[in-house]
Amino acid sequence: MTGLNLSEWALKHRSLVVYVMMVAVITGALAYFRLGRNEDPSFIIKTMVVQAAWPGATAEETMKQVTERLERQLQQTPHLDFLRSSTRAGLVTIFVNLEGSANARQVSDAWYEVRKSVGDMRHTLPSGVIGPGFNDDFGDTFGIVYGFTSDGFTQRELRDRVEDIRSRLLRIPDVSKIELMGAQDEVIFVEFPKQELATLGIDRTALLAALQAQNIVHPAGMIQTSKESISVRVSGSFQSEQDIAAVNFVAGGRTIRLSDIAQVRRGYVDPPQPMFRVNGQPAIGLAIAMRDGGDILALGRNIKKVMEQITADLPIGIEPSLVADQAVVVEGAIGEFMTSLLQAIAIIMVVSFISLGIRPGLIIALAIPLTLAIVFPIMEMARIDMQRISLGALIIALALLVDDAMTTTDATLTRLAQGDSKVDAATFAYRSHAFAMLAGTLVTIAGFIPVGFAASSAGEYTFSLFAVVAIALLVSWFVAVIFTPLLGVLILVPPKQKNSAEPGRIFRLYRSCLTLAMRAKWLTIAVSLALFVASVLALPLIPQQFFPSSDRPELLVDLSLPQNASIFASEAAAKRLDAALAGDPDVHHWSTNVGRGAIRFYLPLNAELPNDFFTQAVVVAKDVAARERLHVKLERLLAEEFPAAVASVSPLGLGPPVGWPLQYRVSGPDVEQVREFALKVGQILASDPRTKSINFDWMEPARELRIRVDQDEARRLGLSSQAISTVLNTVISGAIVTQVRDDVYLVDVVARAVDEQRISLSNLRTLQVPLPGGRTVSLSQFATFEFQQQNPLIWRRDRVPTLTVRADINGGSLPNSVVDALSPAIERLRKTLPAFYEVVVGGTVEESRRSQASVLAVVPMMLFVMFTVLMVQLQSFPRLLMVASVAPLGMIGVVAALLLSGRPMGFVTILGVLALLGMICKNAVILIGQIDAERAQGKSPWEAAVDASSSRFRPIMLTAVSTVLGMIPIAPTVFWGPMAVAIMGGLLVATVLTLVLLPTMYVACFGEKERAGAPAASPS
Repeated sequence: MTGLNLSEWALKHRSLVVYVMMVAVITGALAYFRLGRNEDPSFIIKTMVVQAAWPGATAEETMKQVTERLERQLQQTPHLDFLRSSTRAGLVTIFVNLEGSANARQVSDAWYEVRKSVGDMRHTLPSGVIGPGFNDDFGDTFGIVYGFTSDGFTQRELRDRVEDIRSRLLRIPDVSKIELMGAQDEVIFVEFPKQELATLGIDRTALLAALQAQNIVHPAGMIQTSKESISVRVSGSFQSEQDIAAVNFVAGGRTIRLSDIAQVRRGYVDPPQPMFRVNGQPAIGLAIAMRDGGDILALGRNIKKVMEQITADLPIGIEPSLVADQAVVVEGAIGEFMTSLLQAIAIIMVVSFISLGIRPGLIIALAIPLTLAIVFPIMEMARIDMQRISLGALIIALALLVDDAMTTTDATLTRLAQGDSKVDAATFAYRSHAFAMLAGTLVTIAGFIPVGFAASSAGEYTFSLFAVVAIALLVSWFVAVIFTPLLGVLILVPPKQKNSAEPGRIFRLYRSCLTLAMRAKWLTIAVSLALFVASVLALPLIPQQFFPSSDRPELLVDLSLPQNASIFASEAAAKRLDAALAGDPDVHHWSTNVGRGAIRFYLPLNAELPNDFFTQAVVVAKDVAARERLHVKLERLLAEEFPAAVASVSPLGLGPPVGWPLQYRVSGPDVEQVREFALKVGQILASDPRTKSINFDWMEPARELRIRVDQDEARRLGLSSQAISTVLNTVISGAIVTQVRDDVYLVDVVARAVDEQRISLSNLRTLQVPLPGGRTVSLSQFATFEFQQQNPLIWRRDRVPTLTVRADINGGSLPNSVVDALSPAIERLRKTLPAFYEVVVGGTVEESRRSQASVLAVVPMMLFVMFTVLMVQLQSFPRLLMVASVAPLGMIGVVAALLLSGRPMGFVTILGVLALLGMICKNAVILIGQIDAERAQGKSPWEAAVDASSSRFRPIMLTAVSTVLGMIPIAPTVFWGPMAVAIMGGLLVATVLTLVLLPTMYVACFGEKERAGAPAASPS
């Protein structure tokens, strides 16, 4: 090795290196406490919501005139993946989904382009369209949610208090935004009896116009004198409902007070806005979002402190409840992972002390905090928080980062045993192993490249795994070549015996196996290849999974009534669910969202659109065991008590949100045909006993009352369809006349008929429609009434009507297994479909395949980097081929470990298997380098292979055992467990094969036979 010897430089500048070590430890400790804390890594929800309203239009008209025009424009969005739209009568919601490969800058540019392009075409939309509006904060996470209930206070009084609390909380550092949930806007109703107006001959339209004119805000001018400016204000604006009731107007030559002919009262919007309930009580919620890069633990402490002060000032009767507290979850998760990290450190230290001795073990023990102390500031600069992925990555990296330190320490001990001075022994490792260790480190990092560069949401979610492991491994190499030699000089002492002791039993067994394998080299290679082929053939036996469920105690309970159900029906269902939860001993607390899904209190949550027919409850069990019991009870309850609802119970998921586990999209140009084919798909799903709760995202039609106007008769009477619709809307739903400016609120004044006259069909037939000139006529004189059916909701995907068939699966089954079993039947159905109709797998399976494809797309780059590093180090095609041949053999151990443990092959496990390739290559590179070094001393290939394998046996086995044992703390975890088991099994088997198969392949490649009477190698 030529060039600068970093170990030698470190020994010549001991004081400087010691100073750097001290600074690193202090800086690392400070950085650790400054690092952000969060539950999950932040990833961009690459979805924008575009909404527009066209009041009065049917669903069909809205789809053709608004949805279609908007979608045509939005299809030109750069980096677009797909469009998904929901169209209801008079309302369209379009989800613009970008490709997983889009980065933050491209996402921002795309959203700007959406706003600009839609703004340019807004004039082409029908007159009367409101919007479109845009929401690109769809992925905001509101990790802390409070609910406020009241006893003895009006909704308005409670809201005033909550608004004040919101203002105070917004001043807390790290709070980015706060959303109000369940608040009902106040309305002043002016309710007219229809018959009385007709009897008095009052023109309702003129009356409403008079109210608007009196309440209008209009400048009255400004008087300018030589000394001052005086504003002129005209009185008359309404300050309260009493002002409206006191309005006088002239009708038929008489002055009439409004309160004499109409009921004027203050109430709340009717029908209600989405409602929020806490533990069965109506409530107003405050959902608090943290700014990017914030510390959720610090935020939680600050909010708790302020809320204690606020609660002390609240009047008796208003009670705050902590509905969701991500800070507590994160604190518990970080505490568990720190415990796992300390356990892993302790395990590795014990292995080091037992295998190497007290002094060498102490060097390894010191290398761990030194490496972590440097890693933490780099994480802080790279804005990598302490969260689920980065904490797991630290434990995985911990099991790998001691590798170089062990290699350096073992080499130093070997040279000390041979009589070298401390300085020569400490610098020998750099001369003989530094570049092989660096190549191995780079190859190991290359194994994680698919994690870091997978262009998908799942890849973005797990990116910090690559980043943290790469940082830790590079730092560990520098620690091994700079700090470890210095620690070796200061701590190590020459062994009392210069010659090694009698070989141990394990070493003798290994030596015997190696010799037998090398003698029967072709049999050894054939057996290894056969085991590899068997492991590949056994892969389908391993259950497939995308991401596992979370180990949080929450359960999501979804209730979907028929899609024409009112929010009052949803509220009644929510109250029945609340009553069932109230006495359950496994329930800690719960919150219910009526008319909408839960706010995104958890980043991977699959957020639902507001819909009157939808209710979602978040039930927090007392622990995970209670959650499982509660899951079974709730499924039974929903099946028995809510047979008409589409209900599901599920724990929180991990990874990107996907919704129902089983989904099939049926799409085509004709809605009726799509519905027919979707029913057939539903029958196929029902044929599998593992499926349950089969449902459709839209299917059932709804009733519509069609009023057919005799246009000739209406024109003869001086009426138009617009005038008739206006009268009907005012009577039935109510029309906003004006607004009362009440403090910080704007309170709509709504004119409508009294309750008993608004919801009766018979009253509608006798409705008196005002004619020009003051007369009235019954609606039934020029109109007929009939009921028709319409689609209350139509989903489209990329402008094609798309009906999604959804299902849940029984416990113990995995979506991939069910989809594989259903594939033949689905394929037979596909062959019967006409042109332009298709059935596509969606949900968990689709997202898993997309994510795996994004990983596999990066594998060529991973292999290129690996082969390049290996070729630079080995500079030999035969040696490169040997290393490349050994690397995949880890699959033997991976498959065996997963099958024996029953763990699934998930997305994170696949990443671990790819990373395993780099770990195996690292050992192979160092071993081949040692064989070549032995040959450089004049030994034959056989002797060199035996001696090099014998000398590398201890450090390679030590690092492998340390890695395997170091992963024990995370092996039981839900998220990291399958990956840890796969790496443990794969690395253990691959290490043994590396120590046996690689020397055998080397001898087979270079054609050297065993020499008679060859000396036995010493176990150094």
